[in-house]
Amino acid sequence: MSLGDVSDWIDEFVFKSEFCYAKILSANDTLATGGHQAGPYFPKSYVFEIFPEINTQQEKNPRLQFDLFIDSHADCKEVTAIYYNNKFFDGTRNEARLTNFGGASSALLNPESTGSLAVFAFVRNSLEKLECHVWVCDHSTETELFESYLGPVEPKSDVFLKNGQPQVHNLFAVANNSCWLQSHEIPDAWLASFPTGREIIAKAVERRPLLGRDVDVRLLKRRECEFEIFKSVEEATFLPKIKQGFGDLGSFLDLAQSILQSRKSRSGRSLEYHTLALFEEEGLVSGANFEHGITIETNKKPDFIFPSKAHYEDQSYPSSKLRMLAAKTTCKDRWRQILNEASRIEHKHLLTLQEGVSENQFKEMVEAKVTLVVPKGLHKSYPENIRPHLLTLEEFIGDTRLLIT
Repeated sequence: MSLGDVSDWIDEFVFKSEFCYAKILSANDTLATGGHQAGPYFPKSYVFEIFPEINTQQEKNPRLQFDLFIDSHADCKEVTAIYYNNKFFDGTRNEARLTNFGGASSALLNPESTGSLAVFAFVRNSLEKLECHVWVCDHSTETELFESYLGPVEPKSDVFLKNGQPQVHNLFAVANNSCWLQSHEIPDAWLASFPTGREIIAKAVERRPLLGRDVDVRLLKRRECEFEIFKSVEEATFLPKIKQGFGDLGSFLDLAQSILQSRKSRSGRSLEYHTLALFEEEGLVSGANFEHGITIETNKKPDFIFPSKAHYEDQSYPSSKLRMLAAKTTCKDRWRQILNEASRIEHKHLLTLQEGVSENQFKEMVEAKVTLVVPKGLHKSYPENIRPHLLTLEEFIGDTRLLIT
C-alpha cells in the first residue's frame, strides 16, 4: 500500500469514527506464542464503551456480531463482541473480548504481524449499524504516518479516541500511582517550560530508585513511573487550557499539536535515557567503559558504544572486544536500521520492549547477527523456543563488563 492510501484511510476513518483504538500487537494478540487466544486484546472498559448492549449481568455471556474489514489486507470477517460474565452465574470469568477473527489467515492474528501497529476504527454504515475498519501497518513508514496524527503508540500504552477526540481517561491518568505528581509537587520551572525527557527520567529515578533490585526490574518499573510523571505534568500544563475552551479551530489544533509534540519528545528517547541511567548506576563509566550518542565513521550514531569511541577508532584494538547496543521500544522492522550503525562490530545488540516477535522475524535477526536484549519480565511474551536466546539487560551488562575490562 502507498502512503497515499494510508493517508486517505486516516482521513476517512480515524477522525470520523465514533471510536478509534490503536495498539501495538503483542505475540499474545497474534498467534506467535502458539496460544489459542481468539483475537487482539481490548480493555474491557473500551469494549463496553463501544458495545454498551453487552454490558449486562441479566444474561449469561451476552454477545453481538459486527462486520470487521481489514482494509490494509482486503479481508472481511463477522466478529463477535462477548462479555464472559459467568462470575455472576456459576463460574469465575469476568472479561470482555472480541473473537472469531479467522485464525492465522487474518492479518490481525498472523504471527508476522507481531509488533505491528493496528488501528481499529468503529463507524456507522448506511444502515446505521456499527462496523469496524482496521489498518495493520506493514512498515515503519505507515506507523510513523499514523503516529503523526495519533501521537506515539507503545507496548502497553494504547490510544483510544471517541468522536475523534482522545478520551480523558486515556489522555490523563487517574492519580492513583505514587509517581503521579500533585500540583504542589511539580516544579514551577516545569509549568513555565515543559520538562525535558532527561529531567522527567531523573524524577522517575528519584521516585523509583529500587536500588538492590535487578536492572530489568528497575527499567520496567521506572518506565511506568516516568509515564505517570509525564502524564501528571501534561495534565497540569494542558488540561486547564482544554477546560477554558477554544475560540476557533486553529487554537484547538495548535494545542493538540503541542500535546502530540510533547508526547513524541518523551517517547522518542525514553528507553535510551533510562538505559544510560542504569549503566551509570551499575558502575560503567562514560568515556571509559561506554559512550552514548557519539558519531563514528563520519555520520553513524549508534546509541551506545563499548568501551569508547577512541577504542572503536583504534584499528589495533580487537574488534571482537567492541560492542554496540541500540535501544528501540519496538523492533518489528526497525531492527534493520541498526545493521550499518557500526561497521567494525559484526554482532549487534538491540534492546527492545516489544512484546514478542514471530519465529520468522527472529530467524532473520539471528542470520543478521542481531541479539535481542529484552527485560526479563517480558520474556514470557515471546514464543517459548525463542526465550532461551534472549539476553536480559542484566546479562548484557554483565557480559559487556567482562568483555571490556
